[in-house]
Amino acid sequence: MEASCVELALEGERLCQVGDYGAGVSFFEAAIKVGTEDLQVLSAIYSQLGNAYFHLQDYSRALQFHHHDRTLTRTMGDVLGEAKACGNLGNTLKVLGRFDEALDFCQRHLDICRDAGDKAGQARALYNFGNVYHAKGKSVCSSDSEPGGFPEEVTTALRKAAQYYEANLSIVKELGERASQGRTCGNLGNTHYLLGDFRNAVVSHQQRLLIAKEFGDQAAERRAYCNLGNAYIFLGEFEKAAEHYKRALQLARLLQDRAVEAQACYSLGSTYTLVHDYERAVDYHLKHLLIAQDLNDRVGEGRAYWSLGNAHTALGNHDQAMHFAERHLEISRETGDRSGELTARMNMSDLQLVLGLSYSTNGSILSESKEINSNLHGARCRMSRRHSMENLELVKLTPDKLSVSAPSNLHTQHQYRHPHITTPLNRTNTHTTSETSTVTHQHLTAQLDMDMLGDEGFFDLLSRFQGNRMDDQRCSVPHGCDRRVPAVSSSYVFALTGRCVSAASSGQKAFLGALVSAQGQRLDEQRESAGFSSPQSHGADLGRARPGRSGQLVASTGAGEPDDQFFDMLVKCQGSRLNDQRCAPPPVPVRGPTLPDEDFFSLIIRSQAKRMDEQRVTLPSSR
Repeated sequence: MEASCVELALEGERLCQVGDYGAGVSFFEAAIKVGTEDLQVLSAIYSQLGNAYFHLQDYSRALQFHHHDRTLTRTMGDVLGEAKACGNLGNTLKVLGRFDEALDFCQRHLDICRDAGDKAGQARALYNFGNVYHAKGKSVCSSDSEPGGFPEEVTTALRKAAQYYEANLSIVKELGERASQGRTCGNLGNTHYLLGDFRNAVVSHQQRLLIAKEFGDQAAERRAYCNLGNAYIFLGEFEKAAEHYKRALQLARLLQDRAVEAQACYSLGSTYTLVHDYERAVDYHLKHLLIAQDLNDRVGEGRAYWSLGNAHTALGNHDQAMHFAERHLEISRETGDRSGELTARMNMSDLQLVLGLSYSTNGSILSESKEINSNLHGARCRMSRRHSMENLELVKLTPDKLSVSAPSNLHTQHQYRHPHITTPLNRTNTHTTSETSTVTHQHLTAQLDMDMLGDEGFFDLLSRFQGNRMDDQRCSVPHGCDRRVPAVSSSYVFALTGRCVSAASSGQKAFLGALVSAQGQRLDEQRESAGFSSPQSHGADLGRARPGRSGQLVASTGAGEPDDQFFDMLVKCQGSRLNDQRCAPPPVPVRGPTLPDEDFFSLIIRSQAKRMDEQRVTLPSSR
């Protein structure tokens, strides 16, 4: 029976080595069912089973079996076995995002190896430490942040990761483990990159590239070329970046990895956009588009259309740019990319403006002038995206009237809706006679009087909408309590009915102030003092309760603070309301397989942002 268990475990290990982890799990579980009295064999099975589940991304099961392995090793007194189990637990917890627990197991792993004098174990523990801090830093930072500009928490975690990687590198160099040196150099380069130390990132990635070539690891070589290209982008050395991306593209084709090939094409197209070689950019973006269509990557396809539209716009091919912008808009709607949809709409708006002006120039100049004169205000809005939101009309719950604001703003708002009305602001730019101004002023006064007549209907509508909410805030007052309602001034009642139009039009600021103060007092008077020290004292105190302000939440029993019963009641009453106000978090943006991990669109924005800021000048102050 024992030999059969060992045979099943060996077969499972062999299957895992060739990458068939599902079949390996089946053999390991069969070996556990057969059973064994050898705790060393059982510990090895638990360890291998945890690793297999880890590769299958079933991290909860992996964590379970690694805990079993650690328990067995501590039972047997196997110190090095416990260190290995702690390392596996740290890696699994890192993937689950439980970084503090992962760091505890990494520290235990490092302490055991130092006590045992195990240099190789120390190197593995330091490497795991670096990975945990690196993952912790990346999990906290946002995707749109610039490398080197992260918060202090992220920077601290990344610096610790770099320190542990460097400590690991010194040990593996001492041991002569070149493969381990290559892995550490790659991770160290990525950490320097996130810290904004791009020169050291280049040094580390070049060392990684050299070791990858020694071992003939083309996949690692391809990753090194890509990382070097990203670092050179931030250094402003775009030609070097393009050369490294071309090497990455060649290796991707040798590896027959279509997704990685599309990523390299996308990066090359964006690089040539930076150096204003738009024809080459179009060529590489078309290659990226074809691969994205073959792989059914709709996100990558939309990004390719966006990039092609920008390149054709720079080349002056506005018709083709409009076609790609329309395709970008269509895919953004399909994938639910709100940001992409907004970008596509703005690009289409700009292109329509350019194409419309060109057609007007080729056609009749008279028709163009008529169109400009008839749509002058709309044309100004189309030509400036920053001010387009000012022209949106809101849905009005009140009748079609002017805003209830200060009288000084009424004339301005009415003039905005009717641009032909003459005001002191534009009187010098018009040639309107005094008679026309008088007629217009009379028309405006009449319109204002008609608008003010809707106040009574507005307050009636407001009371209907708000009545239920006010009733929900009322509480039953026990007998014997003072239920006096504060006196309300007659001017407030008179204004509330909306019957005094002249008073409202002359002092609307005072009206709003009276409304706020009066309603605030009514809400405060409806509140009830609540004190729950004990069920016995509650009945006695209830008769002495009286309406108070919102701050009088403690009963007059002499207790300085409400007890646990009060807070239990508060949680029960407010818990459902808090849950009703919660909203689902925003969806995680989907990244297509043909787009690189380090999105080049964000790279362009980050690398160009500082250059644009440096080109700004301070405007002279106008006197």
